[in-house]
Amino acid sequence: MFSIPLSSGRFLDKAAIVSPSTQEKKGTATSPWRLCALSHVEEVKMLLRLCPAWASLVVFFMITAQMSSTVIEQGMAMDNRVGSFTVPPASLASFNVVTTLVLIPIYDVVLVPLARRATGEDRGLTQPQRLGVGLALSTLAMAYLALLERNRLAVGEAVSIMWQAPAYAVMGVSEVFTVIGTLELFYDRAPDNMRSLCTAFAQLAIAAGSYLNSAALGVVASATMWIPEDLDDGHLDYFFWTIAALSALNLLQFVFYSMRYNNNVACRQRHPY
Repeated sequence: MFSIPLSSGRFLDKAAIVSPSTQEKKGTATSPWRLCALSHVEEVKMLLRLCPAWASLVVFFMITAQMSSTVIEQGMAMDNRVGSFTVPPASLASFNVVTTLVLIPIYDVVLVPLARRATGEDRGLTQPQRLGVGLALSTLAMAYLALLERNRLAVGEAVSIMWQAPAYAVMGVSEVFTVIGTLELFYDRAPDNMRSLCTAFAQLAIAAGSYLNSAALGVVASATMWIPEDLDDGHLDYFFWTIAALSALNLLQFVFYSMRYNNNVACRQRHPY
């Protein structure tokens, strides 16, 4: 039961207003397709209010998809010898995994208590703040990779593949903040009877981000020469800068959305972020 109707999306309230067109003949039940309960209208509003966050996640997971596509291509054009060892480019993804495994307990034991004392929030950072940190870090990772590629092209000799490790580590940190914030956001702010569905809906952003990445690579390959067979003849850095700019715009969109988002958590009134 919704105690306070959401102020946004008021045009949807018409679905719960009795009018001559929605009234059936005497003695017959009103069709739910013509007249909805107010609680159903408010649930639809809550779902629609999650759409901007979901769109931000799609762009974020498009960026994470770079780590298994263009970043590996960049690694193949770099010096993968570390001492007497030869490092496969794809193996650097272990820096992402290790960073995630190390940061999660540190996040729960150290960062959350410190943030709780600083912000007064029970969870340390609010869900939008966590997502914002993750989106910002992913932007920095793409900018770093763009600078690394520009340096690789300028030097004219093989650059060590280990210079990619910081980007993998930063993306690991960003995934911790983003994934945790996403699961909490889509669980807490979903209608009570749709929490499992909304949590799964958040995971759908991973697939959508992968498809968006494939589409972006297809457009770039057909319209530019940024990513040729030999990266020494291309400008992969331009592509990384484009992704970084898209990520920055995505972050701005998310900040704007968060500022306008009234903090109605699972139909309960709380303080706004």
